[in-house]
Amino acid sequence: MEKFIIKCIKCSNNNSRVNIHKGNIDEERSLNDLAELFKILGDSNRMKILFGLLEGEMCVCDIVNLLGMTQSAVSHQLRILKQSRLVRVRKQGKSVYYSLNDNYIRQIFNYGLNHIKEIYNV
Repeated sequence: MEKFIIKCIKCSNNNSRVNIHKGNIDEERSLNDLAELFKILGDSNRMKILFGLLEGEMCVCDIVNLLGMTQSAVSHQLRILKQSRLVRVRKQGKSVYYSLNDNYIRQIFNYGLNHIKEIYNV
């Protein structure tokens, strides 16, 4: 694939910023992983599940009752969240309980909500 280089009068004398950022963009795997995280967070049902889990551990039945979704739909979303390591599972007898995997998930959620509140003056 051929790379295109665009030059303008204003930028042609100072490429230091470009060179600094090129090194960071080369970390493509990290950026791809981050894009995947945002794809997973881009589903409103998964966001509702995470919102419910902000308050603490819940079983599938609790999440079904909270969201008014079918157990199958909730289980499907939980499987995606578990595979993405956003939630963790604890089994107690026949019951399965879900919780946020770590505090970073809570922080991402809260930063996102704060951003929305700020831009919409809520």
